[in-house]
Amino acid sequence: MLYRWAAGRKERLVDLAIELLQLKVDVFASGSTEAIFAIRSVNSAIPIVMTNISDPIGSGLVASFARPGGNTTGLTMYSSDLAGKRLELLREVVPRLRRVAILVERDHPPTATLVKETEAAAQALQLELQILQVRPDLIADAFRSLSKEKTDGIVIQQTASLNAYIRQIADLAISQQLATIQETLSFVEAGGLMAYGPNRSALGERAAWYVDRILRGTNPADLPIEQPTKFELAINLKTAKALGLTVPPTLLTRADEVIE
Repeated sequence: MLYRWAAGRKERLVDLAIELLQLKVDVFASGSTEAIFAIRSVNSAIPIVMTNISDPIGSGLVASFARPGGNTTGLTMYSSDLAGKRLELLREVVPRLRRVAILVERDHPPTATLVKETEAAAQALQLELQILQVRPDLIADAFRSLSKEKTDGIVIQQTASLNAYIRQIADLAISQQLATIQETLSFVEAGGLMAYGPNRSALGERAAWYVDRILRGTNPADLPIEQPTKFELAINLKTAKALGLTVPPTLLTRADEVIE
């Protein structure tokens, strides 16, 4: 198995894809929407397995879950109720929750779907939503704009580019007394308050099944895309204490991971 990592530098993706093509790989696997587009820009034949893509339909990677078409199939992290669930979890920890921000990456294909679903969930929960579309290197500016508003919590989009800044995001949120939620355990380990999202280990194991089927001769266009069935909740009690928040015992018992 060969690995390549762009370290958040999107401009390197095409060169890395070409490098792997020259090594005559049989299957590509990636959890990055931008990386898959880069691969497809230089290859239209070698199969691609998505390991955990946020919004493969909205970003234009595939035509549908049932019939993806082309050379790309695999796993998506997309689940229509996740946006609402994350807002509900924030409200459990911050009962006074009234105004929420969502920090998303500008010019990232899955962002539009995430924003749309979060807007709908916020409206249903009677929450005011502020949308912060940022470049990863301007995150501090986005948080400074929040200081002018009465914001109680913030949802953080998970993207490869933003991942390099999760500790900065967690620190900025604590400094401004903001409850945070993202979708990965790594965010909570970096100091974020909560994370709720698909179980990545389960997605990885299932992605291996897709690779196996393709190597055995199955056409990727004939393999439907699967949505997550296992989810996990992580909570950082040290961060809760720094924010002056008490996590309800009922929520702690539901958590898969508690960091103390």
